[in-house]
Amino acid sequence: MKKLCIVSLFVMLYLVSPAKMYSMVDDEIGLPIQMLPWKEAKEHLPKFKKFTVLDVDTGKRFDVQRRAGSEHADVQPLTKADTKIMKEIYNGKWSWKRRAIIVISDGEWIAASMHGMPHGAGALSNNFPGHFCIHFFGSTTHRTNSMDLSHKLMILKAAGKLDEYMAISEPERVSAAFIAGLKQQDAYLLSLVTLNKIDDKTIRSIENVKLASIGQLDEGNTALVVNLPIQVDWYIKNKGKKSYRGSIRLVRFSPLDPWQVDANHFLQKNRL
Repeated sequence: MKKLCIVSLFVMLYLVSPAKMYSMVDDEIGLPIQMLPWKEAKEHLPKFKKFTVLDVDTGKRFDVQRRAGSEHADVQPLTKADTKIMKEIYNGKWSWKRRAIIVISDGEWIAASMHGMPHGAGALSNNFPGHFCIHFFGSTTHRTNSMDLSHKLMILKAAGKLDEYMAISEPERVSAAFIAGLKQQDAYLLSLVTLNKIDDKTIRSIENVKLASIGQLDEGNTALVVNLPIQVDWYIKNKGKKSYRGSIRLVRFSPLDPWQVDANHFLQKNRL
């Protein structure tokens, strides 16, 4: 119990320095975070397996049971108390937003991502009307054959690898991650990919955003500033739907530095 309390503290410090946090966890506990591919993770978590979900941002934990799922894990909170904790993680309101989590099972810590929306069938007496999904690296949704970008980014975040991934990403990928960060309202992801801080009120006003398309750069581009064509569909609180067809500006300070979105410029063009 003492060790788990220490781990929760370090997880709550994640937004300050994820790489340092995981190093501290490893030093204290000796439990490295694994980023297992789905085909391996599902062998560790067979149908009806019970395990613990640890939310990276809050440090809160709850127990679940895997009930089904072929390309990802369909799970349910184990008890009414677990459902209560999960809903607290989502600030009292169920949501499709992805969150970085760590799955703890049989002494193993596995990076994963969850959403918080009950759907489909449920079988446990837990006040949870259905099940929710947990994705591991390589997991796909029911409708696609590729990883959901937001789940992928949250898995990388849980594994402590998001900084490295974004540092070597091209402008197209950074732009897509920026839109995903706005959609998930993830402050840490946004801090990695933006040139300037976004006002919290602005982030909260974005109820949904969809990247419809984005342009591509020629290979070997050595520019320090680029403007990519982009199409974005928004749903803004108290304003409803709006669309943007224009460009997004990205900046780097040298060819060796990471690309970052000029967020203020982009949001001003979108009148946000």
